[in-house]
Amino acid sequence: MTDDRDPETSLDEWKASMRAEHEDAIANPDPAEDHRIEGVTQVNHRVYFEYDSETDRLARERVEQVGELTDPELRSCACGVRGMTPEEAREHVRAAHEQSEE
Repeated sequence: MTDDRDPETSLDEWKASMRAEHEDAIANPDPAEDHRIEGVTQVNHRVYFEYDSETDRLARERVEQVGELTDPELRSCACGVRGMTPEEAREHVRAAHEQSEE
């Protein structure tokens, strides 16, 4: 027996299902969990090295920061909800606060 389903249709259905689960997790946070929003970002540095001919090694000479700290585009919550935009993260935390006030 072969599966006659269109792979593109299956993929679209899976994406819609995952999107719905993500939206539900944002709008309905688990009241038993801790809700702290976090994100990962990096600041770029230029690292200069000096060659030591006696040891044939490169030794770090100095480091210069070449970028500024910026907020990450996507946020996560300590409860496990990942990949939220800043707006979604606010919605998630707001919903958690509203639940705790009830």
